[in-house]
Amino acid sequence: MPAISAVFTIRRVAAMLGEDEEWLHELSIGMFAEDGCLHVYDLDDDGTTAFTEYGIECLRQIIADEREAGRAPPRREQPSAE
Repeated sequence: MPAISAVFTIRRVAAMLGEDEEWLHELSIGMFAEDGCLHVYDLDDDGTTAFTEYGIECLRQIIADEREAGRAPPRREQPSAE
């Protein structure tokens, strides 16, 4: 496995994928570091969920599986690039 050079916060991934952040959080609960899902801590002890590029690919597959099974919320509206 190549070295991790960057991670993306769950907020960023939700925006990238056009998905609801809360739903992605629910989907990520079953993911582990081996799946590219990490928990990043800052000065506030709450921290945030983050994904490696591999983690985003794993998450995309989970999303596709959920959509295929009819268990996915509607996609978020993407803001227009004007």
